[in-house]
Amino acid sequence: MTQPVILWLRRDLRLADQPALAAAVDSSAPVIPVFVLDDEKPKHRKMGGASRWWLHHSLASLDADLQKRGSRLILRCGNVVSILSELAQVTGAAAIHCIRHYEPWWRNAERALKEALPDGCALVRHHGNYLMPPGSVTTGAGGPFKIYTPFWRALSAHMPPPAPMPAPDALASPKEWPASEHVEDWNLLPTKPDWAGGMRDFWTPGEAGAQDRLADFIDRADRYQEDRNCPSIEGTSFLSPHLHFGEISPAACWHATMRAGGSVETFLKELVWRDYAANVILQFPDYGARNARASFDAFPWRDANDPVIAAELEAWKRGRTGYPIVDAGMRQLWATGWMHNRVRMIAASFLIKHLLIDWREGERWFWDTLVDADYASNAVNWQWTAGTGVDSNMFVRIMAPLSQSEKFDAAAYVRQWVPELIGLDAPYIHDPDEFSRRPSSYPPKIIGHREARERALAAYHSQGK
Repeated sequence: MTQPVILWLRRDLRLADQPALAAAVDSSAPVIPVFVLDDEKPKHRKMGGASRWWLHHSLASLDADLQKRGSRLILRCGNVVSILSELAQVTGAAAIHCIRHYEPWWRNAERALKEALPDGCALVRHHGNYLMPPGSVTTGAGGPFKIYTPFWRALSAHMPPPAPMPAPDALASPKEWPASEHVEDWNLLPTKPDWAGGMRDFWTPGEAGAQDRLADFIDRADRYQEDRNCPSIEGTSFLSPHLHFGEISPAACWHATMRAGGSVETFLKELVWRDYAANVILQFPDYGARNARASFDAFPWRDANDPVIAAELEAWKRGRTGYPIVDAGMRQLWATGWMHNRVRMIAASFLIKHLLIDWREGERWFWDTLVDADYASNAVNWQWTAGTGVDSNMFVRIMAPLSQSEKFDAAAYVRQWVPELIGLDAPYIHDPDEFSRRPSSYPPKIIGHREARERALAAYHSQGK
C-alpha cells in the first residue's frame, strides 16, 4: 500500500482553501490529519482560557467534517516534535504536510521537526494563513517593512490573492489508524464556574460558523467603513477568531469582499494588518514581551505588584473603572471573549496612559480572555497603543474615553454591558459623574481624565523623550 502522509494542523482548522491538505490529497496517498496540543513551557506560549474553549469546539467541528469525507482527526497532547516524529516512524509516513506558522515557538518546532524526522520522511511546508508569505513583501532595498502604510501599498500590488480552493470531497484513509486521544479529556472547557455561557451564545466555532459569519458580513460590507467605529451596532465582521484559528482563509475573505462591491478598502486594509503583524514578529520574535523602542525600557510604569495599583489593574480587568465605555468593553470581553475594536483601543489606552500600567499586563490579559488572541496582532496592537512599537501611535496622544463614547454614540452599548447605567440617556450615560447622575451601584472614576493625562505626560517627559 502507498505510504501515508501526515497532515499537521495548528491554526489552520479548515478543509476549504487549505494548501497543506490539498497537497496531501493530491499525493494520492492515505492522509492522517493530526493535531497536537503542546503546552510545554517555555518552548510554547500556552493558549489562554478563551482560546482553549474555542479550540475544543473547533476541533470537534473539524473532526465531524473529516468524518463526512471518510477520514478522522488524530489528537495527541505533548511535545509536538517527539509526537510527530514518532508518528512518522510508526506509520511509515512519506511526508508531513503543514502550513507555515510564524509565532517563534512554531518556527522553532518546525526547524526541530525537520531534523528529527526519520529518513525518507520530508517536512513539506505550505503558505496559506496570510495573503502573502510573511517576509516575501520587501522594500526597494530588499529589507523587511517596519511601517504599515508602505507595507500596505507594496502588498496591494500583488493582490488579489489566488482564488480559494474548494474542500476535497474525500480523503483516502490509512489501512490502520494510529491511536488518538479524546478532546473531552484535554479539559479545555471551563468547569466551575462555567464562564463560557456568553461565548456559547455568541459564537459558533468551526468552518461552517466561519462561512456563516462571512456571509453575514458580506450583506453589510458596503457599510463597514461607516459602521465599524460604532460599538452600539453590529458594524464589524466578527471574523477575527475564525481567521485566527484558520477556519477560513484570508484569501476567501478578500475575494468575497471584493465581489460584494462598494467601499471595502478599509476592511481589506485590516486583512493586510494581519499580514503586517506577522511580518513584525518575523523580525522581532519577542514582540509580545519586549519594547520595540528601547527608549521605553526605563519608562516609569507604576508597579502592578503594589496592592493599590494591583487593585486598579483588577478594576480595569473587571470593568469597574468608573469610565462607562471602558467598563462596557471589559465586561463584553469577559462575557463573550471578544471586544469591539474601537473599544479595544480605548480600553488599552486607559490602562497604559490613565493608569500608567505596563502594556504587557494588558497584553497578557487579552491573551487569556480573547477568543481571537493572536500573538502577532495582540502584541502589535498593544505596542501601537503604548507608543513602544516600530510603527505606533505617539505616547502623548492620549485618548479621552468620555468624549470617545459620545463621539461614537456608545450609549446603547454601555446600557447593554453596564446595566447599572441602563436608566441613563445620553449625554449623562457617557460621564455620569460629571452630571451627578452616577447611581450608587456604579463606582466613581478611578482617576480623573485631566489628572491622568497630566500624570502620563509628566512620566513621559521625565525620561527626556
